[in-house]
Amino acid sequence: MCGQSSSHWSGLHYFAWRYNSEIILTFVVEDNSLNTVRRNDGGDRPISIIFDRDLRWRTGVKLIPVDSESSNNFKVTREALEKAYEMAKRDNIKVKGLLITNPSNPLGTMLDRETLRSIVRFINEKNIHLVCDEIYAATVFSQPEFISIAEIVQEDIECNLNLVHIVYSLSKDMGFPGLRVGIIYSYNDAVVSCARKMSSFGLVSSQTQYMIASMLSDDEFVGKFIRESKTRMAARHRVFTDGLAQASINCLRTSNAGLFLWMDLRGLLKEKTFEAEMALWRVIIHEVKLNVSPGCSFHCTEPGWFRVCIANMDDQTMEVALSRIRTFVNKDVDTKKPKRTLRWQGSLKLSSPRIYDDFINSPHSPLPQSPLVLARN
Repeated sequence: MCGQSSSHWSGLHYFAWRYNSEIILTFVVEDNSLNTVRRNDGGDRPISIIFDRDLRWRTGVKLIPVDSESSNNFKVTREALEKAYEMAKRDNIKVKGLLITNPSNPLGTMLDRETLRSIVRFINEKNIHLVCDEIYAATVFSQPEFISIAEIVQEDIECNLNLVHIVYSLSKDMGFPGLRVGIIYSYNDAVVSCARKMSSFGLVSSQTQYMIASMLSDDEFVGKFIRESKTRMAARHRVFTDGLAQASINCLRTSNAGLFLWMDLRGLLKEKTFEAEMALWRVIIHEVKLNVSPGCSFHCTEPGWFRVCIANMDDQTMEVALSRIRTFVNKDVDTKKPKRTLRWQGSLKLSSPRIYDDFINSPHSPLPQSPLVLARN
């Protein structure tokens, strides 16, 4: 739930136009800062790594996670929201907003209609802002269908529309991360006015605007593109989860969106600690040669969960990845053998998952390219 300062979504470029009382804003700023002043924000967790970097590093904003658990498939509950809010109050922290991701990164799950209604009631009762990141909205590849928070606030539900803001981008659904084009949809004139002023610091190029406008105006192309993308994602999800199942590895059952899987490797931990999770992560990175992200980097409260991206490789590379995973899991490890200490092992001792934040969120990635790229065995 965020220190008084501005939050920013790094590097995206935005456009803007007004439609009746609804305002769609797209603006371009070097840092992509949205000057929304707030003291503390809550966010559902596990939550995207990117929020730590974009909301905390330059702004001093503090994020207070809203915990979820595997016992209910990491669903966001009213009880969890209230608990996080009350904890913030006890610490004399004034909560100013709630940040959610729908569909979720890293879970690949959606918030159902009743959960969204509960969230709207919660922010309305507490009089705090709601920022909903819907960047993966069109990656939903199976039922149930995606439900936007914009649909919920149009229902017969009490809500101060000035508190609701939606963030979106073409980076995921349309596969245009390099263009850095995003959208902020808000009913709040103050937010829009601020963002418009900031847009003067950087504008979407005329060429980019022309190309995007031409593409999005072609309803037939956009519809065909999204349908084909969903078909391919469904197929990739099925093949990957089936391959993991052959190695007795499960994934979050309710996943039906996103470009990744939430993989359950709790059974491979030597002990149920985040130190053991990091030890397993280092083995996967350096010995198995697979690029995955440990759950602690997403503020997951349960050690042993990992996010694996499945849409950024061809079929042959995917088969190599699955083969490596199966070989690793099925390998008969002789625990009596003396352990060989690698050079990288001695310099990465972590006492808590939060220490991992600065490492994984460094602007200089420790892995300049995935070990899977051009992998053949």
